[in-house]
Amino acid sequence: MKIAVIGQSLFGQEVYCHLRKEGHEVVGVFTVPDKDGKADPLGLEAEKDGVPVFKFSRWRAKGQALPDVVAKYQALGAELNVLPFCSQFIPMEIISAPRHGSIIYHPSLLPRHRGASAINWTLIHGDKKGGFSIFWADDGLDTGDLLLQKECEVLPDDTVSTLYNRFLFPEGIKGMVQAVRLIAEGKAPRLPQPEEGATYEGIQKKETAKINWDQPAEAIHNWIRGNDKVPGAWTEACEQKLTFFNSTLNTSGLVPEGDALPIPGAHRPGVVTKAGLILFGNDDKMLLVKNIQLEDGKMILASNFFKGAASSVLELTEAELVTAEAVRSVWQRILPNVLEVEDSTDFFKSGAASVDVVRLVEEVKELCDGLELENEDVYMASTFGDFIQLLVRKLRGDDEEGECSIDYVEMAVNKRTVRMPHQLFIGGEFVDAEGAKTSETINPTDGSVICQVSLAQVTDVDKAVAAAKDAFENGRWGKISARDRGRLMYRLADLMEQHQEELATIEALDAGAVYTLALKTHVGMSIQTFRYFAGWCDKIQGSTIPINQARPNRNLTLTRKEPVGVCGIIIPWNYPLMMLSWKTAACLAAGNTVVIKPAQVTPLTALKFAELTLKAGIPKGVVNVLPGSGSLVGQRLSDHPDVRKIGFTGSTEVGKHIMKSCAISNVKKVSLELGGKSPLIIFADCDLNKAVQMGMSSVFFNKGENCIAAGRLFVEDSIHDEFVRRVVEEVRKMKVGNPLDRDTDHGPQNHHAHLVKLMEYCQCGVKEGATLVCGGNQVPRPGFFFEPTVFTDVEDHMFIAKEESFGPVMIISRFADGDVDAVLSRANATEFGLASGVFTRDINKALYVSDKLQAGTVFVNTYNKTDVAAPFGGFKQSGFGKDLGEAALNEYLRVKTVTFEY
Repeated sequence: MKIAVIGQSLFGQEVYCHLRKEGHEVVGVFTVPDKDGKADPLGLEAEKDGVPVFKFSRWRAKGQALPDVVAKYQALGAELNVLPFCSQFIPMEIISAPRHGSIIYHPSLLPRHRGASAINWTLIHGDKKGGFSIFWADDGLDTGDLLLQKECEVLPDDTVSTLYNRFLFPEGIKGMVQAVRLIAEGKAPRLPQPEEGATYEGIQKKETAKINWDQPAEAIHNWIRGNDKVPGAWTEACEQKLTFFNSTLNTSGLVPEGDALPIPGAHRPGVVTKAGLILFGNDDKMLLVKNIQLEDGKMILASNFFKGAASSVLELTEAELVTAEAVRSVWQRILPNVLEVEDSTDFFKSGAASVDVVRLVEEVKELCDGLELENEDVYMASTFGDFIQLLVRKLRGDDEEGECSIDYVEMAVNKRTVRMPHQLFIGGEFVDAEGAKTSETINPTDGSVICQVSLAQVTDVDKAVAAAKDAFENGRWGKISARDRGRLMYRLADLMEQHQEELATIEALDAGAVYTLALKTHVGMSIQTFRYFAGWCDKIQGSTIPINQARPNRNLTLTRKEPVGVCGIIIPWNYPLMMLSWKTAACLAAGNTVVIKPAQVTPLTALKFAELTLKAGIPKGVVNVLPGSGSLVGQRLSDHPDVRKIGFTGSTEVGKHIMKSCAISNVKKVSLELGGKSPLIIFADCDLNKAVQMGMSSVFFNKGENCIAAGRLFVEDSIHDEFVRRVVEEVRKMKVGNPLDRDTDHGPQNHHAHLVKLMEYCQCGVKEGATLVCGGNQVPRPGFFFEPTVFTDVEDHMFIAKEESFGPVMIISRFADGDVDAVLSRANATEFGLASGVFTRDINKALYVSDKLQAGTVFVNTYNKTDVAAPFGGFKQSGFGKDLGEAALNEYLRVKTVTFEY
């Protein structure tokens, strides 16, 4: 068909392009005159294609169509007028001229919201359903017969922009093309509009957008979002006009504590909090506003309303100055009517419109290696100087809201000064716990108090989950590309590496980890883990699946792997940073947000990690850290309705309780790495020197505080005595001492209660008749030191043969020469199945034994050899689910199946 397109904007441009792709001939485009020297996108596109473009300032005068305008239109011979978005009044002489008449796009479900500002009124009225109509133009006001309608759900926090961008724009373009196709095929309906339910509202203007406070919170929220971004809902407060943007009713976990903002006419004063401005309706319910525009036009975070001027101005490097000049050139191209772009040049006061915001964001992305800006960033920093400051902060990875205030505990130790945060980390801020509750964290080397650490309460968990939920649903984390997510994780790994000596020192102070081991394992493997999963971010992908076709049509089925949402991670005290990293890295790589509960006795590296996430540019709310008790914090995370996944490492008893809570609360996804009693079988044909060396490591590595420690060694009878002799000889060479000393082999146990448990464990072994060859006592010195211990003659029925010590206690049992199946039966006679090992030179025996051992990991002629790429997890009551490797990602993803018919 020959089509005349009458309208403007990017929407008009897209409809025009799609109609041409469909094979229609666009004989002419009628759009608005240039504004401030800038042409409308529709006209620009048509001019590129050589299509005649007309820019009439008006179509009629004194109620009559202008003859020269009508003549120019008629000369084109259009068979159909398509009006995708048109702000001008088009006379009926034009509307009714083509053979097929004229069709118009309207962004509401007619007859509801006839007139201008239809999207605004859809939101203001709190409609649950929105959509668009394409109708046949007549001489009424949006009253013509309906050709096509499509509807969508209106989300609780939708604004004009989100509803338009999510549905009205993309689906509206398709709808216009479909409508023209129906007309071309002679199948287009003409359905009279019903008058029942019809509404008409006028155009929303700034003077009519003042907030009426005498209504419920939901109505106030609808008014604010219905006027966001244009014209902007406003009120008078603090002797100026304040305009509110980015409103939400999602106030779960928010406490109205902060600075009061008196608002004339409001039911209660507003409260400026760290989350934003809390407002109240006349029903006493809350809503939250996140952005405020001041009377001078400056947009600020609502949480910063009383903070005054922004933080200090950054001094730009030479490379950043070059970038700034390149961005200045972009501004100059977008603002051709501005003679020279200066720091004070305001983007919007210089004539920029919303379409220019999109252009600026895209040009900066191309200029700055894919840097993702939000449209909101341009509104928040509308002058060139402010925009460059914001841009440079993002390029550096600094927090966009300025430096976080951190109250450090400083200690001069290990030839350095370590700086340790000690408060809760919620929503990107270090804060005190509810009621200023604290607990002591103890240095196990001498029993001294390192510092007081904030002790999270149930209300703190709710705040942290709310922050994580908001970051997942509304924040930048869910909007950046997977590759950019990986880039942030690589940066975090680099920062961890830069701080590795400090992190290892804190592990030694707080957990008693031997410093050299902490550098290699506690911290070293943590860095490797983040780098490994950073590489996975842009490789998480679904698949296409052939299914039975719905003949005569065809089908396409695909799967998508999506993040689950807010995850709770509960970590143990033996490897505070490494266990955090194993779970958190996979969780973040999958795109989730997280609330981490470190063990109450070892919280300090988790809080230092939180600080590094800020420095890496991880958006606020993505990572939250809550030191506290398992009975309060862990339980609330397991019960919380907004947490969708729990990852736990700890005892089997607690794991069962968590699993039950996850099921009862909201059927959370859960992965559990629980207790172990890992068997190590040493055959007579092994390399005995290596077996002794690895046997020692399998038990005494990290003071025995190792989830996969060999809980019981089965040694073949013919080498048993020699093996024990060599082990005892090696044990007596071990240096027990200060974990910060470079020659220390064995540091203190993690905490006093665990030391007491180890002494009771050994006393039980002696009482039951096992032979205590060496050790079994506390070392007579300050701190929580325990002697490396060896038991022999351990029978299968004994307590120490069945239960793990989680300490430096080697349990040795004999087995008869050549009796492979019998020793396998004894090794598997446990409800645990985390790890296992075998030493033999016989490859057939090794394969047979590794096949029969009932454990998630089997080591052959080695032990403790874990790697970030190899999945790790247990069988039976040692839990389920995997850490590390590609398999770990699936613990934090959900699979969605999508089927198309065409």
